[in-house]
Amino acid sequence: MFYQYYKLTNGVRIVFRQTTSDVLYSGVYIGVGSRDEQGYEEGMAHFIEHSIFKGTEHRRSYHILNRIDGVGGELNAFTTKEETCIYATSLSEHLERCLELFADILFHSAFPEKELQKEKDVVLEEINSYKDSPADQIYDDFEEYILQGHPLAHNILGTPKNVRRFTPDAIRDFMRRNYTTDRMVITVVGNVKFDKLVRLCEKYFQQYPLTPSTLVRNNPPEYRHFETHLNRRTHQVHMLLGCKAPHCYDEKKVPFTLLNNILGGPAMNSRLNVAIREKYGFCYTIESQYVPFTDAGLFYIYAGVDADAWERATQLVLEELDKCCQSPLHPRQLKAAQQQLIGQMTINNDSGLNEMQSIGKACLNYDHVDTLEEMNHDIYSVTPEDILTVAQELFQPENLSILYYK
Repeated sequence: MFYQYYKLTNGVRIVFRQTTSDVLYSGVYIGVGSRDEQGYEEGMAHFIEHSIFKGTEHRRSYHILNRIDGVGGELNAFTTKEETCIYATSLSEHLERCLELFADILFHSAFPEKELQKEKDVVLEEINSYKDSPADQIYDDFEEYILQGHPLAHNILGTPKNVRRFTPDAIRDFMRRNYTTDRMVITVVGNVKFDKLVRLCEKYFQQYPLTPSTLVRNNPPEYRHFETHLNRRTHQVHMLLGCKAPHCYDEKKVPFTLLNNILGGPAMNSRLNVAIREKYGFCYTIESQYVPFTDAGLFYIYAGVDADAWERATQLVLEELDKCCQSPLHPRQLKAAQQQLIGQMTINNDSGLNEMQSIGKACLNYDHVDTLEEMNHDIYSVTPEDILTVAQELFQPENLSILYYK
């Protein structure tokens, strides 16, 4: 497995992997997300992700939607705190169709007022739906507390007040400032020739002038410790415990990724799942997540717990974290954990869609994509002492914050 790279004269980067499949996965990553919004713009990056499909100088909304779906493919997009991605799944023969459409909606979106008004209603319903899910909303409330109003803490969807007042001119201004060519990565996984991909990217993207970004991201504040209960009238007690974690350029990222997977990763044999769900039946869902940003990181443990068991469940979670700080893993435990993480990553990358998205994000952040072999080497290089050190650094009681919905 190897990746091929190319950079257009205007700064747009290309990352590609050849496959033998008839299915092509293609997309464009843009290095802008909800953290790049000014206060009055909160929700703008996500709203743009919706509204760029609503018409261009060359197409109406129906023609955009039909361009890929009409040949059996799928067109979609998503927004995170730090990036936006527009992507398509199609047959390999439709590579040019996908790239031409990406360029059209990125550089020629018209944002017709009538269509924007309808899309505002869609996004407002999305916000309402999100508020009906405490297992989702608790993450946003936790981030607001721990990051003290920093842009990384804001809900990606924004607020109803902000969404209602977005105008075509405000959207164009945001895109002009942030959707710059040096922050775009074209990412493709499929059975096409690399020189053909480069030629088509030059045809549809190189005509746009170099627009270097002037964006400066403010560093997050010092994390603050808190323990807070919010009345949400839920049947369960929803608990989120968390702390700061390594950012994506930190040398501790790989050891902490391994530690997070041991504690509460997707496998049923995670320590938290065994110690709390399997042993006591206190919850249906308990999991941990590690989210590294470019200049910060967050670690969360989430559980939906029976109302009579939340105190005992909290104690058990804290005991598991304390165990991580007491002694290093036995070499056999470490090897098993390494093999498990490598297996999960390999299986995940067997999906062309997952791989296309992961290499696009990696190229955006690192200007390079590690192969599975290189990632495996990094994971096998982690020692028991590496994991113990990062656990002792981050899992001290004074570093841990807890939010409850009751």
